[in-house]
Amino acid sequence: MAEPKSFFTDGAAYERRMGRWSRSAGEVFLDWLSLPNGLRWLDVGCGTGAFTELVVERCSPGKMSAVDPSADQISFAQARPSTDQVDYRIGDARELPCDDSEFDVAAMALVISFVPEPAQAIAEMKRVVAPGGTVASYMWDMASGCNTRRPMREALEAMGVELPPTPRIEFTRLDTMRDLLGSVGLDDVAGRTIEIQLEFANFDDYWTAQTGQATPITKPILAMSAEEVEQLKASLRKRLPTNTEGRITYMARANAVKGRVPE
Repeated sequence: MAEPKSFFTDGAAYERRMGRWSRSAGEVFLDWLSLPNGLRWLDVGCGTGAFTELVVERCSPGKMSAVDPSADQISFAQARPSTDQVDYRIGDARELPCDDSEFDVAAMALVISFVPEPAQAIAEMKRVVAPGGTVASYMWDMASGCNTRRPMREALEAMGVELPPTPRIEFTRLDTMRDLLGSVGLDDVAGRTIEIQLEFANFDDYWTAQTGQATPITKPILAMSAEEVEQLKASLRKRLPTNTEGRITYMARANAVKGRVPE
């Protein structure tokens, strides 16, 4: 296998692996927030701009801004059709390049466990949202194992491959995420789970999506011999729920939380 680019910088690879599932979860998340059109939105850790574009399409924001620390990801996001409606900024979630009370909504999509100090990021989101506004986040449920990478992780572990622990995995738990919002002084904190079906046309589609980007899971695969890679593929074929036409389908879960900035 050729060395794939980083999870955090290769927008095209992220879209191939996660874009469709991120969008599905994002649609449920926005329906749950049930906010009126015309609000001022901030997407924190926008990455490829997939969630940003979804907000533009579904929420008709009066203002749309998005922040990410990666210049490469911002460049990818700016190639989207919605770019002329979005103010993209390079910046850290822990020190947002935004004014106090600049927005009505600050959302963080599939990012919170990757931020070194999640509480600081949520406090910053609260700072930039006006009183009465909404701070919200959703993240794949890595703690339960019911996530997009589950079959691959299980197959690798069955081969005796030692995988690094998911960073800050506790912040993917629903109760921990709720507590996090409450700890920074948000009111009316609520949470829910989001379940979506992942579908792949065939095994090759699944394999390409799972291995086309540098992650803690793909690194040990790169170190495997050709024989070991074939062994891994054979194990996956046995594990993956596949119908008679070769289509692969399984469920993944995300946890979502929201809170209101005190007035």
